[in-house]
Amino acid sequence: MESNSLRTSEGLGVLHLFCKIQKDLDKQKVIEVAEIANASSMQVVSVTILGHKADIAFMVLSDDWVQLRKFQTTIGASGLEIVDSYVSLTEISEYADGVPEEMRQARLYPELPPEGKPAWCFYPMSKRRNPNQNWFTLAFEKRKELMYEHGASGRKFAGRVLQVITGSTGVDNYEWGVTLFCVHPDDLKDVVYTMRFDEASAEYAEFGPFYSGYVTPVDELFRQTS
Repeated sequence: MESNSLRTSEGLGVLHLFCKIQKDLDKQKVIEVAEIANASSMQVVSVTILGHKADIAFMVLSDDWVQLRKFQTTIGASGLEIVDSYVSLTEISEYADGVPEEMRQARLYPELPPEGKPAWCFYPMSKRRNPNQNWFTLAFEKRKELMYEHGASGRKFAGRVLQVITGSTGVDNYEWGVTLFCVHPDDLKDVVYTMRFDEASAEYAEFGPFYSGYVTPVDELFRQTS
């Protein structure tokens, strides 16, 4: 029996879909699916992707995994080939105890996409478990200290960059998904380059593939890619 819903107890499920356009694409169907989802309790961010890895991407947020799966199925049946994907959940970091309730809600229930930040990038990452570089054998206070340093580097880009970090331990191949929304394309490069010098990243971070592009309203998506 098919479940009608499978809801998170806190926060939102996040599904990234990376697609290539096929000859039998039903453009109107894709537009309708995204518009209906956005009109419901879901959020759909549509993105034009640069490079050969994909043509377009969708970042979809919902507290219901069944809704996310239905979106995926319908997109796949519309003539878009899903060439890559990522599953994660919004979360509050274990190092963020005591954050104001407003900030807590913003992390668990972000409203996307942010205005004025069309440059977009996604990549997954994990922490190393090498014998001499094992993040998970460090004492909590040491990890917290390193993450505070890492966060301070990120705050230098306030106003230029919105970073959405989602947890994927147990649900996908890496431990976190990182989605960046920026004012300019070079902001993407600057923030990632700057933060790679922090010890938490330089010593302990492993990165997956990067996808970059720009946020595009779904009704304009195919004018950008045709």
